Amino acid sequence: MFKKILIANRGEIAVRIIRACREMGIQTVAVYSEADRDAIHTDLADEAVCIGSPKPKDSYLNEKNIISAAVLTGAEAIHPGFGFLSENSKFAEMCKECNIVFIGPDAEVIDKMGNKSNARKIMANAGVPIIRGSEGVVKDEIDGLKIADDIGYPVMIKASAGGGGRGIRIVRNREDFINEFRTAKSEAKIAFGDDDMYIEKFIENPRHVEFQILADNYGNTVYLGERDCSIQRRNQKILEEAPCPIMTEELRRNMGNAAVRAARAVNYKNAGTIEFLLDKDFNFYFMEMNTRIQVEHPITEMVTGIDLVKEQIKIASGEKLEISQDDIKIQGHAIECRINAEDPARGFMPSPGTIELVHMPGGLGVRLDGAIYQGYKIPPNYDSMLAKLIVYGKTRNEAINRMRRALGEFIVEGVKTNIEFHYNILNNDKFLSSDIDTGFINKEFGL
Repeated sequence: MFKKILIANRGEIAVRIIRACREMGIQTVAVYSEADRDAIHTDLADEAVCIGSPKPKDSYLNEKNIISAAVLTGAEAIHPGFGFLSENSKFAEMCKECNIVFIGPDAEVIDKMGNKSNARKIMANAGVPIIRGSEGVVKDEIDGLKIADDIGYPVMIKASAGGGGRGIRIVRNREDFINEFRTAKSEAKIAFGDDDMYIEKFIENPRHVEFQILADNYGNTVYLGERDCSIQRRNQKILEEAPCPIMTEELRRNMGNAAVRAARAVNYKNAGTIEFLLDKDFNFYFMEMNTRIQVEHPITEMVTGIDLVKEQIKIASGEKLEISQDDIKIQGHAIECRINAEDPARGFMPSPGTIELVHMPGGLGVRLDGAIYQGYKIPPNYDSMLAKLIVYGKTRNEAINRMRRALGEFIVEGVKTNIEFHYNILNNDKFLSSDIDTGFINKEFGL
């Protein structure tokens, strides 16, 4: 087992990883930008190293500075968390060359699954259902128009190197295709430095259901149930729940087995997530694979009792999985609300500033993964997420009632937050009856 791990991230995920390491008796090294000098993860870790200016490219995306910090402090492994360098194959390879363990899959696997068009081919060959679409990268808008005409509208234009809802356009008719293709391609170039695009049939009103998998270095792969991530705004997840309210045992088994096939097809190791679209007829289709820990991983932990971050660390250190598929039981219901510093009344504009007062919710079945405190200055340089509020109940109804209660106790003054917006979702009749899909926010709130 590792004696010291460097966490190449910030905010609540850095705190989450430090907590797991502390429980395992592992020392931690925090890295921080000049804007995060007073961030809580720097105090919780055993050591902290400044790696650059507030700009992400100079700090949390600066591979050389992070590797240097690991070498300087004697860290044997680096946990990348999510975002930043977590799915950067070049960084994973750099770690390997410096004899530092990257807590995640191999660089080759990140490359294979990071390119969405290539991933589709691999999944099709592995017998995982895929949505009808282009064979590989689309050359240009004229080639794309021919493919879209053949597939039939509506279609979705997507960036091959995409993620986070960027580089995506839904096109419902032929007349709009070329303009939307050019716009998506330009957005992808800016966001990812890669403007390769692919096209697939757009599934109307699907649910976004993802399966958590764990895979060790000895061929053992298991799935830990699913998360329903259908509550999204502009392809960005807002609220997640586990299990999916409409899931059956047979469907879970079929989707879970498909997720395992997907992982084995690329010799996947560590924690990962296979994302599917689930249509109204219970047909499911591979969407993408996330080769890292997910923001919403706590709800899987709540319904399985398995600490996913600890499992990541154990796998990376060479340990075998101690759990088999038969050991995994889904019990109860969990919901996660992403609490962001943003103003819903102004188009969810980010709201950086100083937290003047904060009161954290608590009580039975309530978990808060966060990195905020009274007097904390939220920097404008990074994602606006302040915390993740997670609740557990024996039933979905109990979990909803508990989340309402917890949101009512969560007080943040000094900046705008989306707490009230979450409360509105939890009181929506369609949500209460689980009549939801990825268009829920737009249809119910016009956003």
